[in-house]
Amino acid sequence: MIIRRSSRIAGFVFVATLTALGTTATAIAQQHQHGHEHDVSTAAVASLKLDGDRKWPTDASLRQGMAAIRAAFETDHPAIHAGSETNEQYAALAAKIEAQVNTIVANCRLPPEADANLHFVIADLLQGVSLMRGEDPARSRHDGAARVHGALRAYPKFFDDPDWKP
Repeated sequence: MIIRRSSRIAGFVFVATLTALGTTATAIAQQHQHGHEHDVSTAAVASLKLDGDRKWPTDASLRQGMAAIRAAFETDHPAIHAGSETNEQYAALAAKIEAQVNTIVANCRLPPEADANLHFVIADLLQGVSLMRGEDPARSRHDGAARVHGALRAYPKFFDDPDWKP
């Protein structure tokens, strides 16, 4: 079954919203320091599952988009980790990630089950984008970068991307 783009985006936004609403004050207080273990208890990627014992297939658009997100994140990662990333740099990184997510969503041709699992990765990327833009006063921009980093770490564990290097 082919899902219309608007329905897919609405689904991604719905998952991201549920993830954001599920974050409790206790979970926020327990958020990790960037560069240490990620708290996946509130992350959408905590719901990812394998296809039996196999990773989910990917398509060219997904592989290219995730590679571009990773490259953009890795460029800013030293400043994020050092605590010297400015609000403007966070916003620019968020824009790059959002543009790639939009391209992934618009061009995704995954089987329905793989697509459903991809929603969890996309939800965390979009929540990260929102937080990096400072849209949640209870959370930091750094929390947003951590959410993106967690999604980037989860992606190769559940999706078969032969171009992804550890």
